[in-house]
Amino acid sequence: MTPFAMIQLADRGTFFVEPGADTYEGMVVGINPRQEDLDINVTREKKLTNMRQSSADVMETLAKPIELTLEAAMEFCAADECVEVTPEIVRVRKLHLSATDRARARSREKARNQ
Repeated sequence: MTPFAMIQLADRGTFFVEPGADTYEGMVVGINPRQEDLDINVTREKKLTNMRQSSADVMETLAKPIELTLEAAMEFCAADECVEVTPEIVRVRKLHLSATDRARARSREKARNQ
């Protein structure tokens, strides 16, 4: 995760990971205040240009990320998510890692319920 991407997304919710952490597609990196899932790019970097800005870049501070315990992660988990536990970290991820696979699974589930 890049700090630039986190600063841009800070108003959309709170994070579970801190800047510089390794992420992968399908990993849940934070809480969205809305009901629906939000696919975001947390690896976006600031464009490097040869032009100077009239004002200096202001160092913004980010809120401290929420540290998930096993119990908190299991409580947070939705029906389409699972808890991934390693010796170093507890994280939440989607059952289907690819966004297209998640869309297919949702459409299959919707067709099954009709």
